[in-house]
Amino acid sequence: MKIYVVRHGQTEWNYENRVCGITDIQLTKKGEEQAKKLSKIVCEKQIDIILTSPLVRAVKTAEILSKAIGKELVVDHRLIEQDYGVYEGTYRDNENFIKAKRQISSRLSGGESILQVAQRIFNVLDEIKRKYSNQNVLIVTHGGVSRVINAYFNEQTDEQFYHFHIENCELKEYDFNE
Repeated sequence: MKIYVVRHGQTEWNYENRVCGITDIQLTKKGEEQAKKLSKIVCEKQIDIILTSPLVRAVKTAEILSKAIGKELVVDHRLIEQDYGVYEGTYRDNENFIKAKRQISSRLSGGESILQVAQRIFNVLDEIKRKYSNQNVLIVTHGGVSRVINAYFNEQTDEQFYHFHIENCELKEYDFNE
């Protein structure tokens, strides 16, 4: 059983290097093109079902992939990006954001801690393992959630966790059988 993880295509805020979080930002034209390009790679995989975050940037990416491979698309609200609280919309190089992001138990002044994100994502992955035990699942989600998924499958240091990055429409592959 394989899990494929994709971060949504580019948004205007990605282009501007701003924190998107739970703010519902549309894909750019480039983001749509990234998803179409990715669909050619995804067609070569044996995907049985697509799960996606409810945010429009992930749903649009998932719809493009779903259409290309002819597989069912299921929205799972637990796959939503981390709520970055007061940092939603700020620039990613903001010193206060960088410091706050390293504090795994910090709720980011009104947002959600990475521990809270990990709890819901680990629960989703455990459920996927039970519910889709003989199927390959494609998850379309966000950078922060992808970081947590990577941590679920790979033992790593805090520094490795912090520095993990997935590009827009980059595909990662994990195996539940290993």
